[in-house]
Amino acid sequence: MAGAALERPTFSQSEASVLGFRLPEGYLREKSVEDVLLSLHVLAGIVFVGGSAVAASLFPRYAPVAVAVPSGAGAPPVAGTGEPGDRNRAVAVVLHRITRVYGIFGVVVPVAGIALGVVQGRMGEIWINIAMVLTVAAGALLAMVIYPRQGEALSDPDDGRRLRSLSMFAGIYNLLWAVVVVLMIVRPGAYP
Repeated sequence: MAGAALERPTFSQSEASVLGFRLPEGYLREKSVEDVLLSLHVLAGIVFVGGSAVAASLFPRYAPVAVAVPSGAGAPPVAGTGEPGDRNRAVAVVLHRITRVYGIFGVVVPVAGIALGVVQGRMGEIWINIAMVLTVAAGALLAMVIYPRQGEALSDPDDGRRLRSLSMFAGIYNLLWAVVVVLMIVRPGAYP
């Protein structure tokens, strides 16, 4: 049994009575709703926010440029080596699509988070309010800056300047989400 994960004990009302204590009315229902919302919130964050963050970050690497980018000492780029000249429009198109679709499905994360905050009675805590503001900023950045610029980079490639700024915006998007995750773990100003 060494290394087995410790589990939180759960009891039905009848089991709790046998053990000599009574659970608060509605405890089991509220706890299961809380568990479902927390699971949905975390899984959607990992899959959808993580997926859109990775796609947005990788897009500039594969997006086409109008002018060939030199890959070293005058040698032509070798496919698959990760050299700057190794671009693939088809991969960039897929990453653009992932950015859009996962960004849309990522709306589940704040919706489940807000529902969880309401169920737990934590909506007045400062860390949740800061996380919501940062989430709105990240969503706006993805919808109004990153995704449209990816489309422009695909339809009208330039010499790479647009892709460098797109990399910067993807980094800011990722940083915003990293701060939100830290807030979810540390919970500064949380009620006891």
